[in-house]
Amino acid sequence: MEPLLLSPSGKDYLWGGTRLKKEYGKDIPLVPLAETWECSVHPDGPSVIANGIYSGKTLEEVLKENPEWLGSKVEGELPILVKFIDAEKDLSVQVHPDDEYARANENQNGKTEMWYVLDAAPGAELIHGFAHDVTPDQLREAVKTGKLSKHLQKVKVRRGDTFFIPAGTIHALGAGIMVAEIQESSNVTYRVYDYDRIDKDGKKRPLHIEKAIEVANMKASAVTRQAPKFIKYYPGCAREILCRCKYFEVERIQVSMGFSFSVTEDSYQVLLCTEGFGGIETDYSRRPLRFAKGDCIFLPASIGRCHVLGNTTLLKIRN
Repeated sequence: MEPLLLSPSGKDYLWGGTRLKKEYGKDIPLVPLAETWECSVHPDGPSVIANGIYSGKTLEEVLKENPEWLGSKVEGELPILVKFIDAEKDLSVQVHPDDEYARANENQNGKTEMWYVLDAAPGAELIHGFAHDVTPDQLREAVKTGKLSKHLQKVKVRRGDTFFIPAGTIHALGAGIMVAEIQESSNVTYRVYDYDRIDKDGKKRPLHIEKAIEVANMKASAVTRQAPKFIKYYPGCAREILCRCKYFEVERIQVSMGFSFSVTEDSYQVLLCTEGFGGIETDYSRRPLRFAKGDCIFLPASIGRCHVLGNTTLLKIRN
């Protein structure tokens, strides 16, 4: 049992950029590189172990061999998916279904997610729900006439913001925003509007208006920029809960010297490095596992006490 350094899958969606290669060290031969799926057992983008005796195996394979590493709280497969996203251009306006609808109609989980803003260009905006109540006919007409924008709630963003996006919320990242996304393990997206863009095959990407209407919350949305739940300062680090829901808990840890924590039998944990560099050691480690900005580490349940050293910012994710 040891910390598992993960190697991601990449996605070349047409709105992506190059910053994940230049700034986060992602050596993936895709242009553009829109997303990296850092911790994933989803068949559309599995992550691979990059260290130790399991090097070269997918995370899914390793967890099937060692199901107890997920923890006693988890039934089945790894329930989350962790990504980096580089939105050089506007993403499509979209919505995700909840678990009940997705399992009945898509044979997948639904998709509740959160965004942690890594960077945002001056004036950058995201879309979070509707600015006012909208009827299905209004939505169909707005998409048909290209006037959907007037119905959408647009929110200015800045580095360090956290947004919670429950299933059913119309949403989109705007150009110039980079985020870490933590979500249910799912790849179900219903596209509502895509700016009439043409993909690499010379075709418009399909829309899913009727399915979107079936699953979307058509009421006016409250902005769900998340305030930190609490902040605790310790010698060498500061810790704060960014988001907590039924699917995941995400904590930001800013390390200036070091900190220790325990991974118990109830749940795995994941570390995502968003700034700086460091190392992690456990009672099982022969030597510290070194990491840097952009790296993602899976910590098996019951691995016990972990100690992180360095000058770094981490997102710590668990069920």
